[in-house]
Amino acid sequence: MTKKLFTGIGVLVLLLVIYLLTWPVPIDPVSWKAPPNPGYTGAFEANSRLAGFEKLPLGGLHGPEDIAINDRGWIYAPTHEGVIVRLKSEDASPEKWADTGGRPLGMDFDAHGNLIVADGDRGLLSVDPQGRVKTLATEANGQAIRYADDVDVAADGKIYFSDASTKFAPQDFGGTLEASLVDIMEHGGHGRLLVYDPETAETQTLIDGLNFANGVAVSPDQRFVLVNETGSYRVIRYWLEGPEKGAFEPIIEALPAFPDNISPGQAGRFWVALVSPRNPLLDKLSDNPLIRKMIQRIPQGLRPKAEAYGHIIAINKSGDVTQNLQHPDPAVPLNTGITETDEYLYIGSLATDFIPRLKKSEAGI
Repeated sequence: MTKKLFTGIGVLVLLLVIYLLTWPVPIDPVSWKAPPNPGYTGAFEANSRLAGFEKLPLGGLHGPEDIAINDRGWIYAPTHEGVIVRLKSEDASPEKWADTGGRPLGMDFDAHGNLIVADGDRGLLSVDPQGRVKTLATEANGQAIRYADDVDVAADGKIYFSDASTKFAPQDFGGTLEASLVDIMEHGGHGRLLVYDPETAETQTLIDGLNFANGVAVSPDQRFVLVNETGSYRVIRYWLEGPEKGAFEPIIEALPAFPDNISPGQAGRFWVALVSPRNPLLDKLSDNPLIRKMIQRIPQGLRPKAEAYGHIIAINKSGDVTQNLQHPDPAVPLNTGITETDEYLYIGSLATDFIPRLKKSEAGI
């Protein structure tokens, strides 16, 4: 009996090893070297400056990835349900203003009052003031836009936006978060920074090979555009004007967390939402693609997850950290973006059923 038991256990172990080594998975991990993690020290020292936020309800919907505010002060938020919610005042009931039929993510208004939307399922969209949805772009340079993520409209009307991953589309992998996790696990460089020209209706690729291209922000002087490279913990600057036009380089690297959206704020700052702290195991395995592929074969519930931790920072045009706001509790789970007004910071989230809003005076800004 004992011999049979050990034989059975041995067979099971062998089958498990074969499964972990050979079972087909959608990722083909690439070896890379994760930069040192600064942790919550120095410019990223732990604090609770993000704690005193208010909650603006979304009427039962959830996942306000980004916040856009028009020239009348009306608040717009995309939701996981595909509906864009509008609040005409802070006390108003949320109204279901438009439905993209996909997953709206980053948003920004153009000069004509149209809300430009990066939709993770449908590409680049424009929603007119009456809530009518129009598709602007579904491909760039002959390649389908599979994961439009964030967007910013320049002063000349050109629309800069990201295609987070040309390989892992949200519709194919169970949603935006799930698709981002597999793209980051592979680290295959499938992200792009794109520009749409409304004069020609053409979309061009400015940068490719990014590891999950995420937030996009045009500088106030229109000289450069920033794009967050989530999977590499950094922000990239692409020059639009000047002697370095067409060149790009990191403006800040080795962040302690995954950067999500980025947006221009006041006083020359750019707000960066750090959606989740870095995972020590993933960093340690960055140069071990075999083990990362094996991890993808274990049940989803046992794989490394995005940890909720409220954290936003502001950087200046040189990449120096000028603001650092955190909340130790996961009360703002998976914060994704920041929109700044004279009085408030509106904070995007992948998961909340409300819009978190923080008084700048309470945060020491």
